[in-house]
Amino acid sequence: MQIGLLGKTNVGKSTFFSAATQTTAQIGNYPFTTIEPNIGIAYVKSECACKHFGISHNNQMCINGTRYIPIKLIDVAGLVPGAHEGKGLGNKFLDDARQAEVLIHVIDASGSTDIQGQPVPIGTHDPLEDVKFVEHEFDQWMKQILQREWQKLSRELESKSGKIIHAISQRFSGLGIDEYDIELVLHNLNLHTKKPQDWSDSDLLSFVQNLRKRTRPIVIAANKTDLCNDLNIINELKKTHHVIPCSAETELLLRKAAKNNIIEYLPGQKTFKIKTGITISPQQQKALELAEKIISKLGGTGVQQILDFACFDLLKLITVYPVEDETKLSNKNGDILPDVKLLRQGSTAKDLAQSIHADLAKGFLFAIDAKTKQRIGVEHKLKNGDVIKIVSSLSRG
Repeated sequence: MQIGLLGKTNVGKSTFFSAATQTTAQIGNYPFTTIEPNIGIAYVKSECACKHFGISHNNQMCINGTRYIPIKLIDVAGLVPGAHEGKGLGNKFLDDARQAEVLIHVIDASGSTDIQGQPVPIGTHDPLEDVKFVEHEFDQWMKQILQREWQKLSRELESKSGKIIHAISQRFSGLGIDEYDIELVLHNLNLHTKKPQDWSDSDLLSFVQNLRKRTRPIVIAANKTDLCNDLNIINELKKTHHVIPCSAETELLLRKAAKNNIIEYLPGQKTFKIKTGITISPQQQKALELAEKIISKLGGTGVQQILDFACFDLLKLITVYPVEDETKLSNKNGDILPDVKLLRQGSTAKDLAQSIHADLAKGFLFAIDAKTKQRIGVEHKLKNGDVIKIVSSLSRG
């Protein structure tokens, strides 16, 4: 599972990345601080299956019944207008971003950076421009990919009577876009009955816009919201986009303080407290008091909420726990609920087997639902929180 961080220069992408992954990323207020993509492990949160069974188990990824599930986070190079034409690090940015299944667009909600990412007085730049420009760059890039060979594609379909769905799929093979998504968008726009040579420029643009929304969903991380005098900009953005206000800098501060055993804090919590017996300096006290005000204003720092939203609301993933002993809920070593998989809604028992090892799927016989103790078949659709044992004629290799 890969999540990409998008955004122009100097909006706090690298701070968001560092807060989410606890991995040090170069942070600066000048263009192209991030040149090579930072890649780290972040975690999304879900209720652990141990709560269903009313058991406790020794797993560092389960804290008080909340399971932390690793995902890959990619902080790609800062974006500038004209990126699809190769300006700035545009081509590299878009090539890095295509690896992600879902995108987090980090914006400066306080309006303190202009379209190029240069510092300006708070409130003097409209963040809506940033949202539009990033989407525009992505759409124009996808349009270029399709338009580059459109005439050739049209002639091929005319002479060979091929299928437009397959032809377009081949053009977007590097983006991992499947034929089902393409077919759905074509039908939604009534373009499936139109010959490619009859498509207008607006048809092409509408097609890639809708395809991008379907295959690269975006949640906007309205960063620096704590600097806003009011939240009107957030309400305005919510009319047309998925938006969550956040303060990446506050999350980074809290995670560092927790790591240094100064405070009790878990990602996503709306409160924290200084540990008993800890003496802090006046500077630390001031910083924590400010952090308390910010999370009170925003209802949390927003960073964890954004990661969870991207995973469970946009991608609509479910959690499934594979086990080798459905009675003890353990693997062969006796570890209880040792692993959890993130799967697409509608995934089957065989899909789970495939996610573990190809041989398990190849020799799939049946599976057992540990909650109901029932045997389930190859096409059985899994539910969120299922605990499943796979029975296969082949080992994991």
